[in-house]
Amino acid sequence: MPKARLRFAPSPTGYLHIGSLRTALFCYLAAKSLDGELILRIEDTDQKREVEGAVEDLIEILDWVGIKFNEGPDLKRAATNGAHANEIRMGGEYGPYIQSQRIGIYKKYADELIKSGKAYYCFCSQERLQKMREDQQAKKLPPRYDRCCRELTKPEIEKKLKNKEEFVIRQKMPLSGEVVVRDELRGEIKFKAEDMDDHVLIKSNHIPTYHFALVVDDHLMEITHVIRGEEWIPSFPKNILLYKDFGWQPPKFYHMPLTLNKEGGKLSKRQGDVAVEDYKKNGYLREALINFSVLLGWHPKDDQELFTLKELEKKFKLDDMGTSPAIFDIEKLDYINGYYIRQMDLEKLVELCRPYLKDNLTKTQKHKNTKTHFIKKVVALEQERLKKLSEIGELTEFFFVDKLEYPAELLIWKKLTSKEVKANLEKVYELLNKIPDENWTNDSIEDALITYIKAKEEKVGNYLWPMRACLTGRQASPGPFDVAEVLGKKISLNRIKEGINKL
Repeated sequence: MPKARLRFAPSPTGYLHIGSLRTALFCYLAAKSLDGELILRIEDTDQKREVEGAVEDLIEILDWVGIKFNEGPDLKRAATNGAHANEIRMGGEYGPYIQSQRIGIYKKYADELIKSGKAYYCFCSQERLQKMREDQQAKKLPPRYDRCCRELTKPEIEKKLKNKEEFVIRQKMPLSGEVVVRDELRGEIKFKAEDMDDHVLIKSNHIPTYHFALVVDDHLMEITHVIRGEEWIPSFPKNILLYKDFGWQPPKFYHMPLTLNKEGGKLSKRQGDVAVEDYKKNGYLREALINFSVLLGWHPKDDQELFTLKELEKKFKLDDMGTSPAIFDIEKLDYINGYYIRQMDLEKLVELCRPYLKDNLTKTQKHKNTKTHFIKKVVALEQERLKKLSEIGELTEFFFVDKLEYPAELLIWKKLTSKEVKANLEKVYELLNKIPDENWTNDSIEDALITYIKAKEEKVGNYLWPMRACLTGRQASPGPFDVAEVLGKKISLNRIKEGINKL
C-alpha cells in the first residue's frame, strides 16, 4: 500500500485565513494519523492576487502554530529577509513546489489531452463570450460556454494557430448522463452532465487554471488524500473527469463542512478578523487556535474538547470528521484561550504579556527599580481573568498610573451616604497604616480589615467596595486585598487618601 501523502496548497495572497488554518491543521493531523507525509505547495498561478513576501510570511505563521511539513518550496534564494532564509528551507523529490515554476509541466499535460481528444482549443474572443453571457442572462439561462469551438476541424485549428489567434484550452465534458464522484464523508454524489460547462484548463496567457493545475500536481506528487472545504464540491466532477481522461487513479477526497459565523453567514474580513496573524497579534495562543480550529468539523467520540497538539496527533481520525456546518463562536475561542492562559507557567506568561504592557510602563516611574518583580505580580493577579493577552494592558492600567481619574460617585456603596463612606475609608486608612511594611501581604491586610468589620458587626461591602474603588478607579477589578498587596503600602495609602479627599 502506498505511503499516505497529503498536501496543503494555499495561495500567497497576504495572510493565512483562519479557515485555511483549519485545512492545514486537518491535513497535518491526517498525515500524522496515517503515518504519512505532508507537503506544502504554493498555488500562485493567479499573479494578480499575489502579495510579495506572502509565502515567507505564510510559512512563518504555520511554523508558529506548530504545523511542520515534510516537503515544500526551497525558498532560501527567494527569501528577501535573511533571517527567514534558513528557517523556511524544505525541498523534496517532487518539486518544484511553486506552481508558477511548473508552467512547462502543465503545457505538456494539456497537449496530451488535446491529442487524445479530451480537450480542445477555443478561439472565441472576449467580446463574443461577453455577448453570449448577456444573451443567456436575457433568456434566464445558466451562464455556460456554448461549445462553439468544440467541433472545429483540424485544418481550421491549424489555420488559427498559424495566424497566432489567441486561444484557451477547454476540457471536453460529457454531453449526457451522470458523473458520479465519491466523497469519503458523504458517499457518492451525482451530477448531471448537461449542467456542466466545458471549463478552461489553460488560459490565454498559457497559465493553467486552478482546477487543472491541482489535478496534475496532485497526481505527479502522488497525493493520496485531499482535504478541502465543501465549497469545492460543485467543481468535484471536473477534477474526477480529468483523472479519468488521463487514466489516473484519483486520491480520496474529504470535503470539510463550511465554517459559518453565528448569524449563519460566511466568515468575512469586513465583519472581523479572519487572519491568523491578527489573532496572534491580539493575544491568542497557538494552543487555543489549534484546539478551537480542530473542533470546527471534527468531533471525537468521547466528547473531549481540550487537546494539546501532541494529543491531537494521537487522537485525530479522519472518520470522526462531520458534515454539518461549523459555527465560528468567538466566545468559545476566548474560553479556550483563557483556559490555556490559566495553565501557563507564570514566567512564560509574563514574557508573552510584555509587548501589551509597553504603554502602561511609560505612564509611571514609581516602579522603575522593580519592574520585573512588579510586572510578575500584576500578571499573576490577572492570570485568572485574562481571555487574551492583549487585554492585559487595559485590565492593569490602574497599577501603573501615578494618579487615578474617576468620579466620586464610584466610591458610594449601595445606600451609604458620602459622609458614611468617608468615615469608613478613614477607618480603612487607619487600620492599614498600622500594618508594618514588612508584613504588607494579602493575608495581613485581609486580617486587619475583616477582624474589625466582624467585631463591629458591619457589612463587608461597606468598607471593601470604597477601598477597592480607591485603589483601582474601576467598577470591576481584582479584590482589594490582592490589589493593595501588589501596589504596596505607600501607594495604597496614598490612593485611599485621595479617595477620602473626593468625598
